[in-house]
Amino acid sequence: MPLSLLFLFICDCVGTHIVNGLENGLARKPPMGWMPFERFRCVTDCSRFPKDCISERLMRRTANLLVSEGYAAAGYRYLIIDDCWMEASRDKATHELLPSEDRFPSGMRDLGNYIHNKGLLFGIYHDLGEKTCMFHGPGAARHFNLDAQTFANWGVDYVKMDGCFASEIELDRGYPEFGRALNKTGRPMVYSCSWPFYKAQPDFKLIAKHCNLWRFADDIQDSVASVTNIMKQYSKSQIELTTHAGPGRWNDPDMLVLGNYHLSYDASRLQLAIWAVIAAPLIMTNDLESVRPEIKELLLNRDIISVNQDPLGQPGHKVLTSQNIQVWIRPVTPVSNFGKNSFAIAFVNLGGFAVCPLCPQIYQVQLHRLGLNSRRGYNVMDLFNRSHNLGLYTPKDTFNTRINPEGVTFYKFTVFPSN
Repeated sequence: MPLSLLFLFICDCVGTHIVNGLENGLARKPPMGWMPFERFRCVTDCSRFPKDCISERLMRRTANLLVSEGYAAAGYRYLIIDDCWMEASRDKATHELLPSEDRFPSGMRDLGNYIHNKGLLFGIYHDLGEKTCMFHGPGAARHFNLDAQTFANWGVDYVKMDGCFASEIELDRGYPEFGRALNKTGRPMVYSCSWPFYKAQPDFKLIAKHCNLWRFADDIQDSVASVTNIMKQYSKSQIELTTHAGPGRWNDPDMLVLGNYHLSYDASRLQLAIWAVIAAPLIMTNDLESVRPEIKELLLNRDIISVNQDPLGQPGHKVLTSQNIQVWIRPVTPVSNFGKNSFAIAFVNLGGFAVCPLCPQIYQVQLHRLGLNSRRGYNVMDLFNRSHNLGLYTPKDTFNTRINPEGVTFYKFTVFPSN
């Protein structure tokens, strides 16, 4: 067996299925980790903002916190550097990419070693076009093989490939070509594409053949309006998005903004629940030193992480809208002896109800209306409060829940019997 494939089976340990086209065998479950961009943007003045600038200091501090605060143990293992890490020009002699000499003086290979020594995985940003989206470095244009090999030499485990300053023809040719360049290095690297974001009519069948995950929606902002807008974008295309996603290939609605400035506790629950239902990568963007305890508890909720990482690998979707209430469902394990799935179900209150826009609302529905049809019933657990077991419900039973405005309630309906 080639060494690269042996490494895949050691590191991923989830299955032997190889994604046709990309052929790297990775991302059998949605990747989890941390990325700086929404929280830290492109701060490069380390003299004025030493704590917040994009630098090896920030990355090392975050690596330490991922481990010491329990995030890595919960599954958040990818530390991914976003835009603004490069020098403005390539090396004049070798044409290789160069990290900022001022902000990454030890070099990327040394930083990668530090991240790996913490038991984490190392990710990095690049762009398919002439330059990066924030104009801070050269893009991959005309240097695909060189840049892929450079990343392999640095020990990179995950490449986020943006698509600024590239035509649609260059996007359609370039994303598959760069994926092949990554494969040729022999080093397994998760391939995150922004390909559909830049296309008026994305070909998700083609994209799923060449990428482990793909950005399909607007850049997320630190607001509930941004979260619900991405939910709307997903639901409009959910048939196509769910058709082509699964183990090794995931829809990416962008980062988790929990723990920053604007999301309320209820809105934080909402984003986490919906990202779990749609099998999204859980990539945090926050300052792990200042995450509030109640938000940290959400991010480390193992029951919700378990839904996100469910081995069925089947993304969920919105199944019902009633005024300002939405119901989102994902089939999950365990499966009964009779082939019936369990389900994770999120009940969303978007707010704005005419009678009382900012009031909690009671919602009730018979389970068979949501597609829960196992006659033996389902044991129901509140995923935000594991000690709250609601007991057994059958398809004809009416389920009641009280949902805060711009918030969510989230339950697992475990089919009975499940073994």
